[in-house]
Amino acid sequence: MLRRVLIAVAAVMVVVGIVVVVVILHSPGNVSHPNLSFTQPTTTAPPAPAKPKPKAVAAFEWPRYGYDGGRTRYFDAPASLVPPFRVGWRFNDGALLEFPPVIFGHTMYVLDDDGAARAINTATGHVDWFHKIGTLAAASPAIYARRQLAIMVLLSVNGHSPGGGYVDALSMRTGRIVWSHPIAPGSESSPIVWGSTVYFGDQSGTVYSIDAANGHVNWTYHASGPVKGGPALVNGILYFGDYAGRAYALHADTGRPLWAVTTSGAQFGFGSGNFYSTPAVAFGRVYMGNTDGFVYSFAARTGAVAWATNTGAYVYASAAVADIKGLGPTVYLGSYNGDFYAFNAQSGAVRWAHPAGGKISGAATIVGNDIYYSDLGSKSTTGLNARTGKVVFTYPDGAFNPVIADYGTIYMDGYGEIYQLLPKARATPHRAVRAARSKPRRKAHRASSHHRARRGR
Repeated sequence: MLRRVLIAVAAVMVVVGIVVVVVILHSPGNVSHPNLSFTQPTTTAPPAPAKPKPKAVAAFEWPRYGYDGGRTRYFDAPASLVPPFRVGWRFNDGALLEFPPVIFGHTMYVLDDDGAARAINTATGHVDWFHKIGTLAAASPAIYARRQLAIMVLLSVNGHSPGGGYVDALSMRTGRIVWSHPIAPGSESSPIVWGSTVYFGDQSGTVYSIDAANGHVNWTYHASGPVKGGPALVNGILYFGDYAGRAYALHADTGRPLWAVTTSGAQFGFGSGNFYSTPAVAFGRVYMGNTDGFVYSFAARTGAVAWATNTGAYVYASAAVADIKGLGPTVYLGSYNGDFYAFNAQSGAVRWAHPAGGKISGAATIVGNDIYYSDLGSKSTTGLNARTGKVVFTYPDGAFNPVIADYGTIYMDGYGEIYQLLPKARATPHRAVRAARSKPRRKAHRASSHHRARRGR
């Protein structure tokens, strides 16, 4: 009897040994298929402009988390919107600001982690209205401009644990709730409004398509795990990841899946890492960070893995993506290993890495030629030149997703405060000449010497 037991144990050990060898030999590493479904950015000469007709100037919009439908977090700002900055107004929210506000016209709409919704005048920092709509939230609002609604999702309306959430549509003018729909598990998936439909996921893995005008549910899709990131929407396809480590593409009009794929760990029965990040879609690819330490690039049409690059620690952050002049298509992401990366968007190769020193949990935003991220470890915000990685801005406050902008101002989320950052005035040549002519000759000569000395440092 004992002999049979020993033989059985030995057989099991052999099988276990084989499995271990297989896992060691085939454990996931960096992957790169640079030419897989990559769409090169192109520039073409624009047609000759027609004679312009007078028309009303459209209101400025930063209508959703990530700015555009692909959630690229790239804002083509004027050349003047660069550091150094001065702080204009500042607003102390009194709660954690994990996700940034959105903007319509001259008003920003804020949802803090305690479930308080506010409308704030972007010029003055004055609160136009305040409405406590819940008790726990972790998502940016989305603007439905056609009906003047700010749509907000909640993890809870009664307590500080997820569950018993809602999606609410608030009047942008008054803050009054126009319609509301219960989301039993709660949601922290930043919604996206496209056309007349709002899309988001919840803690149970359900993805919703809801009529943005009245709250009617069009369709639902059930993923394999909680959907915490916000979906991206490009060319009629909805992209998102879940906490079971699967990435998805659905037809936005019907909810029918185009593809659903997993990362490498599931091949060995261990399960994949978690997708917390919101995807960024550009250049025919879908970019997402994962808690397994990898940043993934999937072919947008098929879901095939184009590249996977390991950072060595959790990647909760969402990607920022742009075709940077002098650098090319680039993906920007921070990791819990304390580094902030610029990846080649086509191959996944690291273009440069900046040592932040602390955990980077939130997404960065590209404003013009600079990229801004927050360091959760040091509670600070840093701006880097997007091409070189050189530091151009620092501020001693920050936590997760630091900035949004309009054409003249950057609005920065600290841990619990919002800051209006304005470019510092620079003397123009004609002003300098006028100032020199207005002074005695001797003083003007001294000023010139002083400027020469500063340039020589």
